[in-house]
Amino acid sequence: MSRPRIVIVGAGFAGYRTARDLSRLARGRADITLLNPTDYFLYLPLLPQVAAGILEPRRVTVSLSGTLPRVRLVLGEADGIDLDARTVHYSDPEGGGGTLQYDRLVLAAGSVNKLLPIPGVAEHAHGFRGLPEALYLRDHVTRQVELAAAAEDAQGCAARCTFVVVGAGYTGTEVAAHGQMYTDAQVRGRPLREGMRPRWILLDIAPRVLPELDERLSRTADRVLRERGVDVRMGTSVKEATHDGVLLTDGEYIHTRTLVWCVGVRPDPLVHALDLPMERGRLLVDPYLQVPGRPEVFACGDAAAVPDLDKPGQYTPMTAQHAWRHGKVCARNIAASFGDGEARPYRHRDLGFVVDLGGAKAAANPLGVALSGVTAGAVTRGYHLAAMPGNRVRVAADWLLDAVLPRQAVQLGLVRSWSVPLDTASPELARVPAGARHGGGAPAMEQPAPGTGGDHPSPGPVKRTDTSDEGDR
Repeated sequence: MSRPRIVIVGAGFAGYRTARDLSRLARGRADITLLNPTDYFLYLPLLPQVAAGILEPRRVTVSLSGTLPRVRLVLGEADGIDLDARTVHYSDPEGGGGTLQYDRLVLAAGSVNKLLPIPGVAEHAHGFRGLPEALYLRDHVTRQVELAAAAEDAQGCAARCTFVVVGAGYTGTEVAAHGQMYTDAQVRGRPLREGMRPRWILLDIAPRVLPELDERLSRTADRVLRERGVDVRMGTSVKEATHDGVLLTDGEYIHTRTLVWCVGVRPDPLVHALDLPMERGRLLVDPYLQVPGRPEVFACGDAAAVPDLDKPGQYTPMTAQHAWRHGKVCARNIAASFGDGEARPYRHRDLGFVVDLGGAKAAANPLGVALSGVTAGAVTRGYHLAAMPGNRVRVAADWLLDAVLPRQAVQLGLVRSWSVPLDTASPELARVPAGARHGGGAPAMEQPAPGTGGDHPSPGPVKRTDTSDEGDR
């Protein structure tokens, strides 16, 4: 009897955990293939520290082939799934393609930047879902402060050192907190014009920072942000974005060259082409993470609407914590589908949340105990070290070096603005110019627009229409 073929699409929190646990359960008795655009698992919660120059990019990436020895890695993006033929077609990084056959399919494609129909946002804002976006933001912020210090007019200086972050969930709050510290450190050695300092503005239509968390954590984060100098504005968002600034919903126009879009996420567009039951943009599954009517298809992570058995009628939120636990249950239930063990429904117990606010500051509530200050900072970093599937020593070493040495505020110019558009189905990949791939096989949609020059956004990314309104990760 041939060994069962299992194809896992996506190596985010859910896909990576599924592959890791399933390879241990199968013990070589199944052919497990992991299809992913990159050869690494990205530990997203530490991405703001990459943008702030605390961690080097490779610290938050974990090698798939190095940590999943019994899993076959295929580099590529799924662009078509035939449920009846049980095949997945993919495009590889060099313009080629292939087809994978499966007996069990796991859809763990994750999520992309959430879009809203606000004029100018798709053209002038940048998201924060992948490593290229973090590297771009670090270069961009560094460059703006350097240009501001050399600016001859006060208005130009003020615009360049004003940074607007939209979305006060986990990501936006951490980006603003780390960003203010990073730019403040940058101008200590090279002051701006007299009376000026970098200005970070955090916007959200919600009534408070971190609206999805306990109010005590929200108050802690709000206090730390304001003490650090972040301009926190709740009940306010962007009405229109332009090259020179943003018009807010309260009528104020802010001159800025930086708009960071952290309003939330939407499921990967891949699942919409399957003609299967959906729930607010996510693939509907049963408590065992199986697609109704398709018992050979499992879905987990941000792409799946998983029933919350403790809250009837609701679904688990799109968070890394849930995605990681989905992966564990998914692996167990796939093994059970082949007669190894017993399938179990997905249930979760809230272990609390941690929000890194930079330096020694954080907000955390492990097991429901609200913490702040140095204690919360220690718990937060301890949690991340425990949760990371690799690179723990390297991450701890970078934290130690950051505590005793000044950060290197330099721009490497590796990622340009047009290569990380907000409207993309692949935030983990930077777009490349035509001809840069082997054999010149880059698609035309990945070319920079003629005349855009170095760091200006191209006007022509392919648009997706999905605007799922799920909350921030």
